[in-house]
Amino acid sequence: MNRQELFEQIQAKKSMLCVGLDVDFNKMPEHVKALAHSGELELKGELYKGKARSIIEFNKAIVDATADHCVAYKPNLAFYECYGIDGMRALDATVDYIRSKYPEIFLIADAKRGDIGNTAKMYAKAFFEEMDFDAVTIAPYMGADSVTPFLEYKDKWAIVLALTSNASAYQFQNAQKDGKPLYQAVMEEMMEISTPDNMMFVVGATKADKLKELRSFCPDNFFLVPGVGAQGGSAEEVIANGSNEYGGLLINSSRGILFADSTENYAKVAGEVAAQTANL
Repeated sequence: MNRQELFEQIQAKKSMLCVGLDVDFNKMPEHVKALAHSGELELKGELYKGKARSIIEFNKAIVDATADHCVAYKPNLAFYECYGIDGMRALDATVDYIRSKYPEIFLIADAKRGDIGNTAKMYAKAFFEEMDFDAVTIAPYMGADSVTPFLEYKDKWAIVLALTSNASAYQFQNAQKDGKPLYQAVMEEMMEISTPDNMMFVVGATKADKLKELRSFCPDNFFLVPGVGAQGGSAEEVIANGSNEYGGLLINSSRGILFADSTENYAKVAGEVAAQTANL
């Protein structure tokens, strides 16, 4: 998906919402967890049982309830890898379901990959060719050659960590390099090897006051902004400080939507919360 198509989605839905599909089996409603012990689910000739079935059923319900209110989904791979083969099969089925039923949705693999060039090429192949994601999050600590392989794919995106919302982010990201904070140096270096059509930056919603500063030297790129909802970030502040002529923001909420309710109405409530989050 290119930048214009993403912007058109934002305009059509009047939303900048990205729903983080960070599934946690232990937090699912009891009736969904119980599906792991009650038979199989068939999708396109494939059979799923155990936790894979519960995860898929949960994700399908969440996606169906929120698709009209968001422009992107962002599965965090750790929440699938932790369940081994079952989790990865569930991720693959989830991506396939979204692609087949909601092809207009932007799909982000929240994988935070970052490795030498040859390994990065294999990661890019995995996410863009085998798994059909639109974008991958990347940790840029190893420099440009860990990022450039992701930029070689037309209408695909590298989303580079810049200024994150975790408590210990300051240990490295605020360090000075040539008189600038490291997060600014990283962003400027990455902007030199890319365009606003293939690179975004991760900026935490709890750093909303920094968005105007970031826009002063990075006016055109999209920002992926996690931390809204359960982490305390304000979508309204993010939009006020960080939007640009293309919208320029994907505002992520995960737990605040996925686990807003633990009853049989969980999907309906998730849709209601999504409808009120990051809308324009």
